[in-house]
Amino acid sequence: MRISVTDAKGQLTELVRLAEAGDEIVLTRHGHPAVRLVPVKALPDRQVRRDLLEAARRRGAAKASTGAPAAQSQDFLYSDEGLPK
Repeated sequence: MRISVTDAKGQLTELVRLAEAGDEIVLTRHGHPAVRLVPVKALPDRQVRRDLLEAARRRGAAKASTGAPAAQSQDFLYSDEGLPK
């Protein structure tokens, strides 16, 4: 929904409800988009963040222990002047 800032002044409460429900609300000035109303996402609590970090660490450790070769330098493709051979 696009609505001018002037018109939105009298409908702010309803526009906030619509945005919280998932509707896209764009406020315009002189017909050009100026602001978008979006609901604030709840931040994950400390335990959720800790669990996500720990899961990422486990995945990284599992990848490192698979014996896959490490990345190798590609310097052999270039001369001492930095040009391709």
